[in-house]
Amino acid sequence: MNFTFRIWRQRTAADKGQLVAYPVSDISSDLSFLEVIDTINETLSSRGEETIAFDMDCREGICGACSLVINGQPHGPEKETTTCQLYMRHFSDGETITVEPYRADSFPVIRDLVVDRSPLERIIQAGGYISVHTGEAGDANATLIPKHQAELAFEAASCIGCGACVAACPNASAMLFVAAKVTQLALLPQGQPERLHRVIRMAETMDHEGFGNCSNHYLCAEACPKEIPISLIARLNREFLAAALVGQEFLEPPHHSVHHE
Repeated sequence: MNFTFRIWRQRTAADKGQLVAYPVSDISSDLSFLEVIDTINETLSSRGEETIAFDMDCREGICGACSLVINGQPHGPEKETTTCQLYMRHFSDGETITVEPYRADSFPVIRDLVVDRSPLERIIQAGGYISVHTGEAGDANATLIPKHQAELAFEAASCIGCGACVAACPNASAMLFVAAKVTQLALLPQGQPERLHRVIRMAETMDHEGFGNCSNHYLCAEACPKEIPISLIARLNREFLAAALVGQEFLEPPHHSVHHE
């Protein structure tokens, strides 16, 4: 298979970037998308040219690091698929493929296809954890959790924090990500002691990092490689409202609020 890759090149955050064309030929349909970029980099390296910078880690669809916009779609044209699990058989022979970094003010470009997604990490640091000391791990069946509730929590916990929801949203909203991280702990008994503080702190941090608000385009759920449902945003709003009302006497008034039009 033969392709032309138009890849965004940008030396530093301060430089003006541009799309550069790289023709590739005799590519196996079984190669993954990132393996083709590896092939391009090998050619560039052999010429003494700067290779293309891109993020990756596990290459198994788990870590979420391989976040690229391919032909205008985060992670490419296949649903429920991360970039590293995207194969060239999903494209047509002779096709021109445009590869860009995520486009969001909260995700500034570091170099080429690499963006700074640390704002998502700071949202997690604000409250996406359980800090209560529980001692040694108890028996698996010591805390009974209804099956349906456990399944909903696991569904939310499947979010890999790739940021595709932000890249797909016209408002660059991170609400689907925050909703997943709030929900997975709100549904479990271990997450109850910090439930009110968690949603307030994470929502405030989301606003502080400059992410936009949800305006019901639903593109975030369409782009999510783990199919996190859009309904979790409604749950996030309910959690935030409950924390703001029930927790008024326990919490300082939030400086920002979550808006859902």
